[in-house]
Amino acid sequence: MRAIKFETRISPTGSIQLPLETNLIGREVEVTILPKEEESLNLNKASEFIKKWGGFLKSEDADQAKFEYLSKKYK
Repeated sequence: MRAIKFETRISPTGSIQLPLETNLIGREVEVTILPKEEESLNLNKASEFIKKWGGFLKSEDADQAKFEYLSKKYK
């Protein structure tokens, strides 16, 4: 069975406008309603990322570790 997905808004009277699908007219269907999640306007995403992950791979001497890695890789 082919599923149809579309977005719509429930009217104040509780009705839903469906797109015209001629192959479903007169057929029994199953309807599932999932509320669309509100997108939060989070303007501090970068600072939150840094706060969460900052220092995650912290090393005393990151430049030395990079140099050693590249030296081994390109020997």
